[in-house]
Amino acid sequence: MTRSPRTIFSLLPAIFLTGGCAYSPSVDVLGSYFPAWMACIIIGLFMTLIARLLLIGFGIYPYLRPKSLVFPCMLIFFTLLTWLAFFKN
Repeated sequence: MTRSPRTIFSLLPAIFLTGGCAYSPSVDVLGSYFPAWMACIIIGLFMTLIARLLLIGFGIYPYLRPKSLVFPCMLIFFTLLTWLAFFKN
């Protein structure tokens, strides 16, 4: 059975999108498995709150513009940093 190149190229996006679905990383928290991505988001949120408190303490907070963009980007940065530090396998 031969497939046309059109069929093969139409399946490429599905192949690339499902390539990262090999396993579901989980963390054992008090005997219950917890999704690792959710743990990374929670850790990233706490790190962002700590960074905010440090910025307020150093007096830099009033000079941040736009705050509605800075803090979500900090949350994403700390979340991805946590993922890379603990779950990069």
